[in-house]
Amino acid sequence: GIPVGTLAIGKPGASNAGILAAEIVGTRLPEVRDRIRAWRDQRAAAVRAQTLP
Repeated sequence: GIPVGTLAIGKPGASNAGILAAEIVGTRLPEVRDRIRAWRDQRAAAVRAQTLP
């Protein structure tokens, strides 16, 4: 099959569409790929730093 991105509507869907588009562009442009990786690393660190109730 052909891989496709399935995205929601509204603001969350728009954000995810932008991330997906940047990931696609990043396959050709290393500077975009590096920025996406840094953003993902930053988000992952923020999640790990949270404490659950």
